[in-house]
Amino acid sequence: KSLNIFDEQLHPLAVSMPKEYFECVPEHKFIYRFVHVLFKATNLTAEFAIVTLIYIERLLSYAEIDLCPTNWKRIVIGAILLTSKVWKDVTIWNREYCKLFVNASIEDINELERQFLQLIDYNIKVSGSVYAKYYFDLRSLAKDNSFHLPVYLLNKERAQNLQAVSRVEDTKIFYSATMRRSFSADNFITLQRSKAIIS
Repeated sequence: KSLNIFDEQLHPLAVSMPKEYFECVPEHKFIYRFVHVLFKATNLTAEFAIVTLIYIERLLSYAEIDLCPTNWKRIVIGAILLTSKVWKDVTIWNREYCKLFVNASIEDINELERQFLQLIDYNIKVSGSVYAKYYFDLRSLAKDNSFHLPVYLLNKERAQNLQAVSRVEDTKIFYSATMRRSFSADNFITLQRSKAIIS
């Protein structure tokens, strides 16, 4: 099961792809190269890969869709878009992503991001405990497959920062979503929430 916004046949990223491309499950090396190029182009580090994975799994669960040859790239792009905007100190504009894909328009990337956010119910929070769970699951998976993961991805300070940043970003998303829905005076009452205190 998939959704049109993630279908690369309906929203191509490249000029043309052979039909067979969408019928075969890509090898893990191909997926790695795709993600690696995106991370390098957007200056994202390994810790962001964990948050990206969390967003992907959240989308699959909330929207009840499956990864398949036609949608995996656009799902990964949507998750990386959110990760880079929520967790990176310097925001990467959607226009920059368009430069990476010949056929991607700014309208398409904006819509991809908007629908991804809606499908995860604007739940961009990643608590320290969730991050730690994924971190240790990935370490176990890497060990089982004789891969090496750097140790620096998780420490106490990083876990606490994730918790604090997540609360602040949740509030930002709430404010912007509320303002997009309506500019009536009624909304100003709902916006009077207390600001998050980071200690």
